[in-house]
Amino acid sequence: MKHPFYVLFALLPLFFFNCKDDKSNTQPLPVKTENRINLKYAQGFSFEDFTDYKVLTIKTPWPKAEKSYKYLIASKEQLAKMTFPSDAYDDVITDNIAKLVVTSTTHIPALELLGIEESLVGFPGTDYVSSEKTRERIEANHIRELGKNEGINTEVLLELNPDVVIGFGVDGVNKTFETIKKTGIPVIYNGDWVESSALARAEWIKFFGVLFNKEKQADSIFNTIETNYLEAKKIALNAEQQPTVLSGVVNGNVWELPNGSSFEAQFLKDANLNYLWSDTEGNGSLKLSFETVFEKAKDADLWLSPSYFRSLEQLENANTLYTNFEAFKNKAIYSFTNTTGKTGGVLYYELGTTRPDYILKDLIKIGHPELLKDYTPHFFKPLE
Repeated sequence: MKHPFYVLFALLPLFFFNCKDDKSNTQPLPVKTENRINLKYAQGFSFEDFTDYKVLTIKTPWPKAEKSYKYLIASKEQLAKMTFPSDAYDDVITDNIAKLVVTSTTHIPALELLGIEESLVGFPGTDYVSSEKTRERIEANHIRELGKNEGINTEVLLELNPDVVIGFGVDGVNKTFETIKKTGIPVIYNGDWVESSALARAEWIKFFGVLFNKEKQADSIFNTIETNYLEAKKIALNAEQQPTVLSGVVNGNVWELPNGSSFEAQFLKDANLNYLWSDTEGNGSLKLSFETVFEKAKDADLWLSPSYFRSLEQLENANTLYTNFEAFKNKAIYSFTNTTGKTGGVLYYELGTTRPDYILKDLIKIGHPELLKDYTPHFFKPLE
């Protein structure tokens, strides 16, 4: 679902920019009006506009990152006038991106909302893409397959020669991306998935707005998503009851489910649902015994997101003890796994990050159907 890539295209032309290690001979970048982008929730990146150039900083590219990454963005003409220390920025990006490679399906909705999806020329694991619009471009060979996350097809990548690659690191610097950077193709680490709240993750649409000079449009789109989310949250407060909720399934010998401080649990709280483990805290998933979960949740009203299972039969075949939960008996189990694209990609994993308002409304519809009578869920469906 995610991948790192870059192009081996010699060195950037000298007219592109001129870096000098001798700081005594360097001249400061031209500084005019500095405008900071308005970020309400996201904490993993920041952006400064100095009129003649921009500086994009990725503060948290992955959990517990020991350094931030700083990128200079300007026109080719402006870059030709600049001199700065070679270690001043992690990469230099032109402000007229024509060809782009992204490595996570979560990036695709932002491109489409901003109307820049035609810049996408390569993606690792195209079968995971669910969007009908982008699937049409894949089938028309406008977007090349780049292989798998663990093994990017560098030959194809070099042939595409993108202006920039949007990658990510899970627990540190990605070696593949670092290799690509050495070829002269800029790589930017996107850390949207590290954010702790749904709206913070969605606000990363402004990251793409900065790259494509669409800051105002990205801000407007996010404001709409935020407004929809907060309005839905207010609607949920009108519910007369709070259905109890169970989540997850047994994985190996333990039952894994979200802790109470996770963004998944925040969704349930905002939907005015009673998540039975809402009082827990910590990083990562809770890992409990089957007996512990059953004792607390055997009478839960709803069972949400039972891993990859797509039917009640699959769930029962995996563990007959699941049938003892009231939610199973009442067929009150809901999952997003059955909402897929043409080639099987799960839409939730692609669109959910950018559209948390859809997720929240789905959950409200499940728990309080009377509050959203005319709403049709985007992701969640009952297991049958």
